[in-house]
Amino acid sequence: MGMMTGGTITLYEAIGGDVAVKALVKRFYNLMDTLPEARNCRAIHPEDLQDSEAKLYEYLTGYLGGPPVYVEKYGHPRLRSRHFGAAIGPAERDEWLLCFSRALDETIENPKLRDIIWPPIERLGHHMQNRE
Repeated sequence: MGMMTGGTITLYEAIGGDVAVKALVKRFYNLMDTLPEARNCRAIHPEDLQDSEAKLYEYLTGYLGGPPVYVEKYGHPRLRSRHFGAAIGPAERDEWLLCFSRALDETIENPKLRDIIWPPIERLGHHMQNRE
């Protein structure tokens, strides 16, 4: 998903760019930090979520077709290997997906855009599971 080319816009642009990605990520971590039903997922994160929030913001910015901030800073995402130290079982996976789904619903107004974004995010959540 490159930036504007021949009248096509990226998901990043379609959802509202930097402001929208920041709002999505902020809401995601707020939900993870406060929902009782996300406690297992929250427990595998650092007490201070600031770095996690920054990295997810940078990753999603590039993933959605904005500037490749994450790749420029850290190289290839290698998300599964970077998260292998965290015990991600079905509960943590489902709680992460719950928070992302709610944050997406609450911050991205257009349902068609949410429908485009959600399936690969759901697959990513399942891909990240590393424990039964």
